[in-house]
Amino acid sequence: MIYSRRESQAEVARYYTEKINRYGPTPLGVDWSCEPTQELRFVQLLKVIGNLSASFSINDLGCGYGALLPFLRRRFQGRDINYVGVDLCEAMIRQARTLWSDATNAEFRVGDRLHRLADYSIASGTFNVKLDQTDVTWTRHVRTALTHMRSMSRYGYAANFLMQSESATDHPTELYFTRPEVWMTFCTEELQSSMTLIPNYGMREFTVIGSIQP
Repeated sequence: MIYSRRESQAEVARYYTEKINRYGPTPLGVDWSCEPTQELRFVQLLKVIGNLSASFSINDLGCGYGALLPFLRRRFQGRDINYVGVDLCEAMIRQARTLWSDATNAEFRVGDRLHRLADYSIASGTFNVKLDQTDVTWTRHVRTALTHMRSMSRYGYAANFLMQSESATDHPTELYFTRPEVWMTFCTEELQSSMTLIPNYGMREFTVIGSIQP
């Protein structure tokens, strides 16, 4: 089935609304299995920042209930972090605003677009759930989203993907599996980024990091 962009977004929002309503603001509520693997993904994505010692701003596309925010503050203690999280699912954003209501320099918005230029932008698991969309349609969606992330980032952006196996017969049809070379090539050639691939961190996925030359 092929949905319009708005219909596809509504389907994804409904999917995650059911998850957060069932499991609450937990890794299961955003379709991750547990906190250690959720945070392992954060470690890979935040390699886009490197050993930066200065304060920075970051966009979190598909932020869920905002689990990245406290992780950022633990990992970069003593630095001023300006954070904006965006998610299609209103229930996720309500949870995030409740959980982090006292957080300074942090904002959560409903939507699929980043509204400000930040030093970095990341997407953790944002491209994994395609539901009934075809791979061709979903790939087009991911290309658009990565292009947008690149345009809203001063220094770099990062995203993770489920790794496609040699045999696609074991792939759940509602999930999006892909190969690293697809996105390494796209980001290098189309987005003019210097790319780093991070595979083999103990899960069936990979992370791509795009660095933007000033």
